[in-house]
Amino acid sequence: MHSGSMELLSPRFDTRSSRFSDSLFAYLTDRRLIDQLAITRAETVRAQSGERLDLVLTRLGLVDEHSVADALAMLLGLPRVSAKDFPTARAVDVELPVEFLRTAQMLPIARLDGRVTVAMGDPFNLDALSSLGFLLSCPVDAAVAATSEVESAIERLYDPGGSGRVVRLARDSGAPRPADDDVRRIEDLASDAPIIKLVNELIARAVEAHASDIHIEPWEDCLNIRLRIDGVLQTYNRLSKESHAAIVSRIKVMAQLDIAERRLPQDGRINSTVGGRNVDLRVATIPTIWGENVVLRILNRSSVALDFAALGFSETDLGDLRRILSQPNGMLLVTGPTGSGKTTTLYTALGCLNDSDRKLFSVEDPVEYHIAGINQIQVNPRIGLSFSSALRSILRQDPDVIMIGEIRDLETAEIAIRASLTGHLVFSTLHTNSAVASITRMLDMGVEDYLLGSTLLGVLAQRLVRRLCPSCRTPSDAGHAYVDRITRIAAPALARRNAAKPKLFNAVGCPDCRGTGFSGRTAVYELLSITDPLRDGIMRRESERELESTAGAAGMVSMLAHGLAKALEGETTVEDVLRVTRADDAAL
Repeated sequence: MHSGSMELLSPRFDTRSSRFSDSLFAYLTDRRLIDQLAITRAETVRAQSGERLDLVLTRLGLVDEHSVADALAMLLGLPRVSAKDFPTARAVDVELPVEFLRTAQMLPIARLDGRVTVAMGDPFNLDALSSLGFLLSCPVDAAVAATSEVESAIERLYDPGGSGRVVRLARDSGAPRPADDDVRRIEDLASDAPIIKLVNELIARAVEAHASDIHIEPWEDCLNIRLRIDGVLQTYNRLSKESHAAIVSRIKVMAQLDIAERRLPQDGRINSTVGGRNVDLRVATIPTIWGENVVLRILNRSSVALDFAALGFSETDLGDLRRILSQPNGMLLVTGPTGSGKTTTLYTALGCLNDSDRKLFSVEDPVEYHIAGINQIQVNPRIGLSFSSALRSILRQDPDVIMIGEIRDLETAEIAIRASLTGHLVFSTLHTNSAVASITRMLDMGVEDYLLGSTLLGVLAQRLVRRLCPSCRTPSDAGHAYVDRITRIAAPALARRNAAKPKLFNAVGCPDCRGTGFSGRTAVYELLSITDPLRDGIMRRESERELESTAGAAGMVSMLAHGLAKALEGETTVEDVLRVTRADDAAL
């Protein structure tokens, strides 16, 4: 073994000693990763549970696992490795038991000069390290890694189909399919330690993978679990059908829902701590023919960039948007399908105006992120607190800026317009396919044309596309004729973005992006500023095609052009842009 590993046997690194605790706390305190209150809490829990201090810190969410791994590597004198150091294929030829690797939290990551480097989520597990050396018939060197990264790599390299995990979870749960009226049995299943660990692990892995949603779907022969990452659903695991009742019940308990009610949809919320960060999860259940389907929407505030530039807006378009936001009154609409980032854009707009000189209100369903300085109201139709009733009350609160989560009906639309007419700046969302379609949608809803024409300042239609991973993207071999066609369509947006020489790239896949070729998302959009010719068109109730022609003449750049411009700048791919935007196939 590595000489650093041998030091773990010395009294200095006895994990039960106060010297080890003091050293670990000193490291974390020096880097301002923990405070005295958290230290006291960790010491209390450790004394009660007998667990190792580093495990207590991560289990309670007091310190994230990456910081704890950094500390252990320094204290133990071992190398620190991360996912970017892991191989894309197995580092050793020996067939290793996946259950052994998973239980021991270790993974061979490199072989050099007859020695194997092993990434360890638990660097104190010397017996497992010695056993691995015996299996490989060669010396092994320990390196410290975050547990979640080791586990993810084990699943990717040694159990890509998830079959081993399915067997293990089915065995751990020990749960027969409960009868519908056996509530007590369901409660017992939900409180089983393996089920609690499974659900907590699922949430932690989803957050680690920057997923926006967790989908738990009962099928005829299994329980399918998928994660939506960068807007695309990916299968995470398939479990035995017997684990379904226990998993759903555990989630219901966490969200304070009725575990006995399986016939009706339910909505709830979970507040969890993952890696030292607070994460909110919005829970929605619905009955299907094979059982209850559950979706958990992950609202990770730390991963949301409330900054227009970070969201993907160019400086030129940002200037146009800021001119709209600087108006004392009027209405800005943001439109797009569910999951297109509308709420994040509106929060960012509110953030630009959130100062001591203004009073800001928002009416939302639900309130996704809590933001200091904004009076946020949660809609509750069951007690009569709808968008329209909340808006009426807000107008008596002397607001300056009002954000309405969504205009769903004529009553809400009329109150919003009345608010913008009486000196308020109003933001809201709609579900339409384009910016111009929002105008015709409002008119079809019953809004008077002269009121809409006089209050509407602009409409922002947007979608989200996946960003190419900067570590592994490669130049595309697309022909010159194809690139020229893309460049012609994107020309208006390229001019506004001051883009360099156009160049397309392809997605590849590497450890940094978990083999997907993409990392994060960026917005593609079209911003429609309401000009006098457009106001005249609204008053004449022109068709959507006529309004689009007027908007184009006034300088509006289409969403497709913006998206293709980002593809030519190497931010995304043409295929991903076409996935979320409307395009004339003949043009491409």
